[in-house]
Amino acid sequence: MPRLFLWPHIMDSREYDLTPPQIRKELSVSHDKVLAWIRSGELHAVDLSTVQNGRPRWHIARADLEAFLSRRAATPTPKPARRRKRDDVPQYV
Repeated sequence: MPRLFLWPHIMDSREYDLTPPQIRKELSVSHDKVLAWIRSGELHAVDLSTVQNGRPRWHIARADLEAFLSRRAATPTPKPARRRKRDDVPQYV
């Protein structure tokens, strides 16, 4: 995923207020897992580093985290339809 490069003074800092370490603590997962979600594009993040080719400073919006969690929420599997016994087939006992 290409990094989205935006200057910090252009963006509203309150919108992108979460960092990967904060998300790691909140979800009880490893830091590498959060970075893998960002790299794969599952979790939308913005790079707010001052140098374009430097070390990324990822920031995540609360709305993006909530959307990510809702996509990954477990849903109950639907029950399969029961097969009905056919009346037109003779039963040999």
